Amino acid sequence: MGKPTGFMEIEKIDRDYKPVSERISNYKEFIVPLSREETVKQAARCMDCGIPYCHSGCPVNNQIPDWNDLVYSNDWKNALENLHSTNNFPEFTGKICPAPCEAACTLNLYEEPVSIKTIECAIIDRGFEEGWIQPQKIDKKTGKKVAIIGAGPAGLACSQQLIRAGHDVTVYEKNNKAGGLLRYGIPDFKMEKIVIDRRIEQIEAEGVIFSYDTTVGIDISMDELKDKFDAVVLTGGSEYPRDLPVKGRDLDGIHFAMDFLPQQNRRVSYEKISSETKEILASDKDVIVIGGGDTGSDCIGTSIRQGAKSVTQLEIMPIPPEQEDKTLTWPNWPLKLRTSSSQSEGALRDFSVMTQSVSGENGKVTQINCVRVDEKMKPIPKTEFSLKADLILLAMGFVHPIHEGMVESSKTDLDPRGNVQANTVDYKTSQDKIFAAGDMRRGQSLVVWAIREGRQCASSVDLFLTGERNLPI
Repeated sequence: MGKPTGFMEIEKIDRDYKPVSERISNYKEFIVPLSREETVKQAARCMDCGIPYCHSGCPVNNQIPDWNDLVYSNDWKNALENLHSTNNFPEFTGKICPAPCEAACTLNLYEEPVSIKTIECAIIDRGFEEGWIQPQKIDKKTGKKVAIIGAGPAGLACSQQLIRAGHDVTVYEKNNKAGGLLRYGIPDFKMEKIVIDRRIEQIEAEGVIFSYDTTVGIDISMDELKDKFDAVVLTGGSEYPRDLPVKGRDLDGIHFAMDFLPQQNRRVSYEKISSETKEILASDKDVIVIGGGDTGSDCIGTSIRQGAKSVTQLEIMPIPPEQEDKTLTWPNWPLKLRTSSSQSEGALRDFSVMTQSVSGENGKVTQINCVRVDEKMKPIPKTEFSLKADLILLAMGFVHPIHEGMVESSKTDLDPRGNVQANTVDYKTSQDKIFAAGDMRRGQSLVVWAIREGRQCASSVDLFLTGERNLPI
C-alpha cells in the first residue's frame, strides 16, 4: 500500500523527544509529533508486501496497510474509521504500546520498518482535533444488563462494545476514577490523563454507567451482581506483585512499584491521597530499581523527576544482544537491548545481578547487597558487591490477580498460575454468567492485549445474551 516505491525513496523519520534537561523538570508528555505532511510521507513507505505480517504482529489485528494507504491519500477520516474498527482506543496503544507490529513489518527484514505507531497517533490525534470522534448512540436496546468489574483497558473496551450492541452496562471500579493501570501505573510523562478522561466522557455519553469507589466483594457482593445482571465480566487486572524474600526486606524504604507510582500520578492530577498512606518520595535519595521491564523504567523516570540523587536499575537476566539476527527472529518480537526514554535520562543499568540481602540502620534501608549470576541464574563466587540505597523499588512483575474478595467470592476456577480460568473462544469462567478478560485472565501483559481481550469477550457476552454475534471477534 502507500506509494509502491515509497520505501526506496523516502527515509524513515520518527517522532523525537524533547531534550532531557527540559522534560525531567515536569510530568508532561515530551514526544514531538511529526508534521502532517511528514506523516503522509512516512505512510507512503508502506510497501505492497503481499502478506502484511504487521497484522499478525498486532494483537488487535489493526489493518495497518489500509490506513497507511488512506493517510497517504490524505483521507484521514476514513483512516480513523478503519483504525477504530479494530481498536477502541488507538491513542492508548499509540502512546504506550511497544509496537510489535513494527518488528513484524516486512521492511524490517532489511530496511527500517514503517513508523506505524507514529502514524497511528497522528490519525487519532487528528480525529480528536477535527471533532470526528463523537459518542455513538444506539436506539435499539436488548433489555439485557451486564456488570463489568474493573475500569482498566479491558473493561473499558468491553463496556464500549457492549453498550454499542444495545445492552445496559454498569462498570464497577474500586478507585475513584477509571483507567486502571493506565491512570495509576503509567506516569503522566508517558500519557497525560486527559487522554483517558476524554474517552470516559465519550463512553458515559454512549450510556455506560460507572460506579466508582466500589469494591466488589466488600461494597457489593458477587451474588448481588449475579442476581441483578444477566452477565458479569471480570476485568480487574493482575495486581499481586512479585516480592523479594531476602534478609532485610522489612526495613523501611523498600516498596513495591505500584505503591510508588500511583502516588505520583495522584499528585499530578490533584487526587486525594489517603492520610493513612505512607508517602514515598525519591527526592535526594540513592534509588535502586529491581526489575528491568516497563514498570521499572517508569520508576526510573518518576524518581528522576522527583529529584533522586542517583538511580540504578538491576536486572537478574543477562544483558540482551544489541542487535537481533532478523533472519532468525522476524516477524516475531525479538529479544534485544532496548533503552527506554526514562533509562536514557540518567539511570545506570546492571544485568545478571541477584539481590542477596538488604542492610540498614535504625530500621531504615542504607545498602543493597548483590551477587552476579551466570546464565542459569546461579551466583558466581567472589562477585559480591554492595550499593548505597535509600529507596528500593520492587518492579519484578505481577504474579496473578488479588484473590481475596472478588475472585474468591466469584468461586471461579483458577489456572495453575493463579489467574481466573477462561479460554479465548468464549471467555466463560467455570461459573454460569461470569466471564473474564484481560490481565485477570491471561496474566500480566500489554495494554493492547487487554483491549483485544475486552473486545473479544464483549462479542462472546453478546452471543451469550442474544443467541447471535453482533460484534466483531
